[in-house]
Amino acid sequence: MTTAIKTPTKTDKSIHQQDSENQRHSSNTAAMVQLRSVTKTYTNGYDALLDVNLEVKQKEFLFITGPSGSGKSTLLKLLYGQELPTQGEVMVDDCNVAALRGDRLSLLRRRIGIVFQDYKLIPQRTVAENVMFVLQAQGYTRKEIHRRLEPTLKLVGLLSKADCFPDQLSGGEQQRVSIARAIVGTPPLLLADEPTGNLDPDNSWQVMQILQKLNAFGATVIVTTHDEQLVRRCNHPVVQVRDGQLYRK
Repeated sequence: MTTAIKTPTKTDKSIHQQDSENQRHSSNTAAMVQLRSVTKTYTNGYDALLDVNLEVKQKEFLFITGPSGSGKSTLLKLLYGQELPTQGEVMVDDCNVAALRGDRLSLLRRRIGIVFQDYKLIPQRTVAENVMFVLQAQGYTRKEIHRRLEPTLKLVGLLSKADCFPDQLSGGEQQRVSIARAIVGTPPLLLADEPTGNLDPDNSWQVMQILQKLNAFGATVIVTTHDEQLVRRCNHPVVQVRDGQLYRK
């Protein structure tokens, strides 16, 4: 699966474009994500995924659609190691996720940005503090944290809200903070689980524009959604999850 990548303009260039330039020399055909005959069966006997195969190439933008409970979120959880496959292999950036433990799993997760539907912001921290928290936890220096913070907030349109707390923001703004937190470390893979599920159409489109810009900067982006209208508007490859199986649309 391949998609056309829009070349960012010089005025768009930011820390995210600069930090992705090292990735641009890699092959356009290299896989970022591979699911090989993956089955996920829960302890109650429910099969969330059945013998699923999927390949997502570097710098690709992919939508995963399907009704609630179809297995979309399970698929993303397998990619960052929150869930383990019952059978098969889950490969991310040439690493078998299920085989990783401790520090090795933590290192892989640093290369994956995650955006949740319910934001998961720390209410007692400002916008800037919520975004910085990820870098602080990963041991970045104060100088490097501030080098990354301003362009990241600017990218998501929240530089003027840096000192606001989450309860002072709209739902769309809170989701943009969640995106900023996910991308401030410039991960090559971004997973967004129903990122527009709680938003109105205008805010949903703003969020999608940010995700598409990140893809243009070189990130591989995988988005789960049930918003078919938004999917059609964006015109990216689509895989549908239905009864534990994947179907290309």
